[in-house]
Amino acid sequence: MSTRGTIRLATRGSDLARRQAASVSERLDGPRRTVETVEVSTRGDEIRDELIHRLGKTGAFVRALDEKVLDGDVDAAVHSMKDMPTESPEDLVVAGVPERAPAGDVLVTPDGAELEALPEGAVVGTSSLRRGAQLRRARPDLDIEPLRGNVDTRLEKLLAPSLQREHERRLEAAEADGDDAFDRSVDEWFDGLSELERSAMERAVDREYDAVVLAEAGLERSGLLGTVETTRLPRDAFVPAPGQGAIAVTARADGEMTGTIHDRIDDPVTRVETTVERTILAELGGGCIAPIGVYAVVQGEYVHVTVQVLSLDGEEGVERTADLPITDHADAAASLAAELREEGAAALVERAREEADAGTGASE
Repeated sequence: MSTRGTIRLATRGSDLARRQAASVSERLDGPRRTVETVEVSTRGDEIRDELIHRLGKTGAFVRALDEKVLDGDVDAAVHSMKDMPTESPEDLVVAGVPERAPAGDVLVTPDGAELEALPEGAVVGTSSLRRGAQLRRARPDLDIEPLRGNVDTRLEKLLAPSLQREHERRLEAAEADGDDAFDRSVDEWFDGLSELERSAMERAVDREYDAVVLAEAGLERSGLLGTVETTRLPRDAFVPAPGQGAIAVTARADGEMTGTIHDRIDDPVTRVETTVERTILAELGGGCIAPIGVYAVVQGEYVHVTVQVLSLDGEEGVERTADLPITDHADAAASLAAELREEGAAALVERAREEADAGTGASE
C-alpha cells in the first residue's frame, strides 16, 4: 500500500513490462510523490514452454499482479491491455489508460522482405491464434509455426540462423583467403553487430523462421524497432487485438491513489477507443481462444471500428466496419457485437473453443 506519497506499482519482470512500468512511473512521479516498482512473477512467465492460448483462460500474465493490488500489497499494477481479461472483480478498476502506441502488427524478416515476397512454404512464427488465422487467410501457402518468448527472444530466434551462417562463411573465407576475403575482418564484422544480433549469434535454435509477426508497440517500447527490418501489415486485413498498443493501470476502486493515477495518466481518446474494443470482445466472448481482431479510432463525433472474427484456419470469417456515436460508444459497441454474433461470429468463436478443448487448434 502507499505510504506518505509513495505509489507502489506491480509489474512483470520482462524488459518490455519494466519499460512500460517506467513510462507510467515517470508520469506519476513528482515533487511530493515517489513511485516504487515491484516485480511479480505470473503464470504466463513461469510456464515458458506453453503457447499463450494453452495457459487456461485469459489473464495468464495479469492475475498475479492484480491479486497484489486487491490484497493491498501495492497500489496499482501495470498491464499490456491486450493481455487483460474482460471480466474483473468489482473492487478493481482500470484507473488509468495512457495515450496509446501504434496498435498494428509488423512483419519482421532478416532482409526486410514483405509478406507478398515470402516464398511458398516460408515459415512464419507467431504465438497468436489471431495472427495465425490472419496469415493463413492472406497466404494459405505459408507454414505458420508457434513462437513464444519475450520480444528480444523471438527476434533472436529469427536472426540466429542467418547470422550464424554468415559468421561461418566469413570464417571459412578468412581461412582460405586471409583478411582480404571481405572488406572487414571477422572481428570487425562482429563488432559492427547490434547487441541484439550478438545475442542471437549465441542462441541455439531448433527451428528456423523466415519471418515473425510482432506488435509494433512492443518493438517500439523495447527500443528494438530500428534495429530490425520491419514491414507494417495492413490493419484492414490484420486487424489488431483489442487493446493492442495500450497500457492499462489497474487499482482498487477505493484506493487512496486511484484518483491521482487517473488524473495524471488517463488519455480520454485512448480510453474511448479501448472501451469500444474490449466491449466488443467481451460480448463476443472469445478471449484468447478465438481469432478476434477489433480496432477503434475516434474520428470527431464517431468511433470508427473494424471487427474481424475468423476461423482458426482463416478460411471463414465475419468482418464489419462501423461508425459508432462517441456519446454512446459502449452501448453502441455492445449492439454491434450482438449483430455480429447473429451473423456467424458466435458460431466461429464456439468452434474455436471446441477445437482448443480438443487440442486441434493448438498448432500454429
